[in-house]
Amino acid sequence: MSRSLKKGPYIDEKLMKKVSNLKAGDKTVIKTWARSSVISPEMVGFIFGVHNGKQHIEVSVTEDMVGHKLGEFSPTKKFIKHGGKMQKELEKKQ
Repeated sequence: MSRSLKKGPYIDEKLMKKVSNLKAGDKTVIKTWARSSVISPEMVGFIFGVHNGKQHIEVSVTEDMVGHKLGEFSPTKKFIKHGGKMQKELEKKQ
């Protein structure tokens, strides 16, 4: 569920403070654990290191991402592949 319009979007205050201290187009990575923070227009052009539970994944914010949450661009699970005998046989044929 999305946050109510009356309350407005959730943007982490510490994260916005870090963004306001940097200049536009700066290539430094802003590390954050605030995956639920909504991307605002002020964040466009910056690179964020979004934590996925194990490491920080670099996310370069563009205009298309405004309104989405930072966690959407940092997947927490890694899909390896489905196993089994049938999968091995298919891989051998290819």
